[in-house]
Amino acid sequence: MGELEITTKQAEKLEVLAHRQVSPHLENCCLRLSATVSYEQAERDLAYLTGIRVPAKTQQRIVHRQTFELPEVEQAIEELSVDGGKVRVRTPLGEACEWKDYKAIATDQGMIANFQNNPQLIDWVNQQSLAHPVVCLGDGHDGIWNIISQIATAPQRLEILDWYHLVENLHKVGGSIKRLNQAQTLLWQGQVDSAIALFKDCRRKQAKNFCEYLLKHRHRIVNYEYFAAEGLYSIGSGAVESAIKQIGRRVQISGAQWNRENVPQVLAHRCAYLNGLIGSPLPTD
Repeated sequence: MGELEITTKQAEKLEVLAHRQVSPHLENCCLRLSATVSYEQAERDLAYLTGIRVPAKTQQRIVHRQTFELPEVEQAIEELSVDGGKVRVRTPLGEACEWKDYKAIATDQGMIANFQNNPQLIDWVNQQSLAHPVVCLGDGHDGIWNIISQIATAPQRLEILDWYHLVENLHKVGGSIKRLNQAQTLLWQGQVDSAIALFKDCRRKQAKNFCEYLLKHRHRIVNYEYFAAEGLYSIGSGAVESAIKQIGRRVQISGAQWNRENVPQVLAHRCAYLNGLIGSPLPTD
C-alpha cells in the first residue's frame, strides 16, 4: 500500500515507535489473534481480516517483547483457587518431549499463571487487598496447599477442600455402594470422624488411603451443605479449573511444543488476553 511519512510529533501522538513496521493497533490485533491460535494461524487470520500480512515469526517476536499487564484488583479479593496444568516442553533433538507442570491462581477479579515460579504468583496475591476471611480452594495435592499456605496469614485464610474432588476420591474406595452413599452424606455435612468410622472394618487399601486423606485435610472439610444452602462461599475450585482449560486451549493446541524459557511469556500472554488486558476496548457510543 506504499509508505507514509510522519513527523516525530505525529509518531508520539499515534504511539508509533521508531523503526517499527507495525502500528500499535495492528500489534494489538496480532496479540489478540495469537493468544487464541498458533502464530501461523494468526498470520492467516490477520491477512484475511485486514489484508495485511504479518509473518508468524514477527508475531512471535511481538509477543516476546511485551510486558503483559497483570489484573488490577479494584476491591478486596474474597475467593481464590489454585490448580495446575500441563505444558509440553521442547527437548534436544532425538529426545522425547516432556510435559511439565505450571500453576495458576484464579480470583474473583482475574487469573494469573506462571511456569515453575510459584513465588511470583504468591507475591502478586499478597500485594492485593484480601478480604477477611479470604476463601482459598484447592484439591488434595500438596503443591496446591503449599502455595496457599504462603498466602495471607493462617487466621485470615478459610481453606476449603474442593467438594467435587473429595467425592471423586471417595468413590475410588469402591466396595459397598450403600456405605459410599452414607459417607458422602456425612462428608456433605462436614462430619469427618463419622465418615472415617464407616471404613474402620474395611480392609481395602483404597479405604485406608482415603481415611488418611480425610485426616490430612479434615480442617479443610467444612459443612458443605450449610455453605451451599446459605450461599456463603464456593465449595468447588471450578473457577481455576475453568481457567486451566482456557489457558490449555492455547498452550496445548495440536502439535505445540515450547522452549522452556518461553513458557512464562506464553502463559502471561494467554492470561492477559483472558483478563481482557490486550488492547483498549472500542468506544460504545
